[in-house]
Amino acid sequence: MANPIVRSLILVLISFFVVSSAIASSDTPFVVAHKKASLTRLKSGAERVCVTIDIYNQGSSTVYDVSLTDDAWDKAIFDVATANTSKSWERLDGGSSVSHSFELESKVKGMYYGAPAVITFRVPTKAALQVAYSTPILPLDVLADRVPEDKLQLRLLGKYGPLLSVVTLIGLFVHIITSPSKSSAAKGSKKRR
Repeated sequence: MANPIVRSLILVLISFFVVSSAIASSDTPFVVAHKKASLTRLKSGAERVCVTIDIYNQGSSTVYDVSLTDDAWDKAIFDVATANTSKSWERLDGGSSVSHSFELESKVKGMYYGAPAVITFRVPTKAALQVAYSTPILPLDVLADRVPEDKLQLRLLGKYGPLLSVVTLIGLFVHIITSPSKSSAAKGSKKRR
């Protein structure tokens, strides 16, 4: 007879698989959003922040009245340069994605921590408006003093680095083979005595 604990554990696992397969086969949407930002220095002494938000419907059903809002950008620090920080779509089919980009301009130096964007949508089977959040962005160091990179060194390292490492390994191998080991020299001196 099986141990009652083992039997109950098996029963729990079987029920878990039944419930998870029922949930996986149901016709539900699953909205995921990824937000990313990059900085570009302008000659006018300002810096542009290019923000891109990708929205994915990983579920199997369509969502309607999809609305993206990213109003967390402080108006005292950032001015909207191109496009708008909000966007709407009529529908987002299951397995598809949409993207929205906009640019902000800043003349204020400092560290900025961005908040996630808010995505709202409707599901035909539910009356309430559904809400999803994007991933937050990494902290932006706006107008930071950056050390200029020596591009010549990086280019030379990329071009000749693998060759240099192979030559070094071959030289080390030849040195090990041609140099007498200390243990064999000690053995030879013992035999002479």
